[in-house]
Amino acid sequence: MPHKHVIPGPPLSRFVELLWYYENAPQPHQKERLMPDGCISLVINLFEDETRLYDPDDMNKVGRFNGCSVSGPHSKCFAIDTDEQTCVVGISFRPAGAVPFLKLPSDELHNQHVGLDDLWGRLASELRERVLAAPTPAEKLRVVEVALLERAAGMLDGHPVVEYAVENFLAHPGTSKIAEVANKTGFSSRRFIELFKQHVGMAPKVFCRVRRFQTVLERISRGRSVRWSDVALDCGYFDQAHFIHDFRAFSGINPTKYLADHRGFPGHRNHLPMV
Repeated sequence: MPHKHVIPGPPLSRFVELLWYYENAPQPHQKERLMPDGCISLVINLFEDETRLYDPDDMNKVGRFNGCSVSGPHSKCFAIDTDEQTCVVGISFRPAGAVPFLKLPSDELHNQHVGLDDLWGRLASELRERVLAAPTPAEKLRVVEVALLERAAGMLDGHPVVEYAVENFLAHPGTSKIAEVANKTGFSSRRFIELFKQHVGMAPKVFCRVRRFQTVLERISRGRSVRWSDVALDCGYFDQAHFIHDFRAFSGINPTKYLADHRGFPGHRNHLPMV
């Protein structure tokens, strides 16, 4: 979906997965369901100085934020207003990557959205103005990259234990043994879970479930024929019932509806039109 994206170089690449710019005409659908991926994102709305985010189970529940908003690490879906987000710039942080820039424990943002002004004060509106003034998408993303480096102020240190655990869980989200990973870190199970939650935003078990859900979306969004029993088995679920339960918990819909809606909207696997 992004029309321009940049993978930043070191040192940001350790913390930021992607900087992206998106511009398009309004979509025929007014809302999109966003699937959780367990990561934090920052979005700058360049079309209007407001961001509206919805509860997909009750669209009357809407959160209103200024043009720069932060979506914490989610383990459930939420909805966006496509009419207002026709021109946006975003930062997709790596798991545990946002702490040096947001300056608070990530678990305080679990399943939450906040205005960037609540975290950065007037610097949030100044960032939006600087991005608006940049003449090209590439220069807009460069403004964001510089702002992140300024915000970190040279304090770009991750937690090696958490980074080690994240690497293991990302590689094998359906089969990772959390206790084994914790033992290899040298920390007690309790301390390991505490550190992981502070940096990633959720407990290791929940994170692995979300990332396993992401492997499912990657597989079924390829456009090939799908056998749900095979998907469940290959992605590490006990059985098909376990798979469907988790899928509903994270997406709010069943796998069949996801697949039908996605085929009519072949964009990013984490965006689904709400019709």
